[in-house]
Amino acid sequence: MDIRPLTPNYAVAPQIDPEDFVAIKVAGYTRVINNRPDAEIPASHRAAVMQAAAEAAGLEFVINPVIGGALTMANVTAQAEAIGTASGPVLAYCASGNRSSICWALANAGEMPADDLIGIPARHGYNLEALRPQIEILAKR
Repeated sequence: MDIRPLTPNYAVAPQIDPEDFVAIKVAGYTRVINNRPDAEIPASHRAAVMQAAAEAAGLEFVINPVIGGALTMANVTAQAEAIGTASGPVLAYCASGNRSSICWALANAGEMPADDLIGIPARHGYNLEALRPQIEILAKR
């Protein structure tokens, strides 16, 4: 498991395993967001299996599947709501953590400077520079 904190209250990770939820809970996270569509993963890691494991470990589990290259504003809104209503730190995961970083950056447009929304994920290997125009447009709303 490779947890990459973007803020004290939000972290991203590449694909996690059902056995990881106890350690995620011990690490202080209260909610996990699944940004992977079931169609791209084996049955052992699909949303229903992961949700059952998360809830057994005492974690809240939110399913917000983001299709690579087809992110929607509904995904961004759902991510923002899941982060904003959490009772504590949130861990979001996808295949690499990139989609979870993109959702976070777009959800925080206007709340944080674009340089931070791009620079913070960059420290963890996620290049969001191509999103700068979109972040800046969303920030003006």
